[in-house]
Amino acid sequence: MRDLSQDSRWLSINTATIRRQRGAEVPLARIIDQCAARGIRAISPWRDQVAAAGLEAVGRQLRALDMQLSGYCRGGFYPAADAAGLRAALDDNRRAIDEAKALDAPCLVLVVGALPGALEGKPVHKNMARARGEVRDGIAASLEYARNVGMPLAIEPLHPMQAAERACVNTLEQALDLCDALDPDRTGMLGVALDAYHCWWDPKLEAQTARAGRDRLLAYHVCDWLTPTRDLLNDRGMMGDGVIELQQLRGWVEAAGYAGYCEVEIFSTQDWWQRDGEETLRICIERHRSVV
Repeated sequence: MRDLSQDSRWLSINTATIRRQRGAEVPLARIIDQCAARGIRAISPWRDQVAAAGLEAVGRQLRALDMQLSGYCRGGFYPAADAAGLRAALDDNRRAIDEAKALDAPCLVLVVGALPGALEGKPVHKNMARARGEVRDGIAASLEYARNVGMPLAIEPLHPMQAAERACVNTLEQALDLCDALDPDRTGMLGVALDAYHCWWDPKLEAQTARAGRDRLLAYHVCDWLTPTRDLLNDRGMMGDGVIELQQLRGWVEAAGYAGYCEVEIFSTQDWWQRDGEETLRICIERHRSVV
């Protein structure tokens, strides 16, 4: 395993981690400056933040500060109620691919979607097989475009608690099955984003991580699972505050060939989003060196 204890060269901050500070939304430009001031050289921004700041402006700021991306959040959400919705999803994913390319991201992360309307509490249907079929077809179409652009796609399996509304791909095995079906030659254009929060519980995780290998492991996200968890979406823990064996997991990931950033992604309405951003970044750095 790499020794992370001496510096932060392999630390990336998903901008969701400090997009709210002291309870208020913070502009992406400030987040980038805060990370740079702490010597953090990589981020993973969200599309809505980039849109608010302006794609060209974000690119200029990143280049001026010599900062990189560890990923771009996010594409996906393929299933839809009708044909028009399916076409709209493909159009939106093409835009996401173009944005990721413009920012020189190493991959576009895909949260694939599930039952249309469920996120708003009004699912159009309950047919998960249909949703999974639309996800497969959507990724296949996006992959064809991504190959032309040169932007790898990273499927992120989400915890089963989010199977209905956010992602019907819920295990690393499922994600890799899709990769093998759609990219059998392992070209590096389709892989996975392994998020500790979503995958830590999986009894097949070690074997499936080894199966993924260097070609499929495109991104690695870290935080911790708190007990008790007060909110299944927005109560992620700081690394070391929960029950995930993070160093064991990183050992599996690196043994499989991954040598990229450890991207901190924390959604925390009741805790970290109520704190000052500098405090959160300081502790991210400390925990990256000591427990990740």
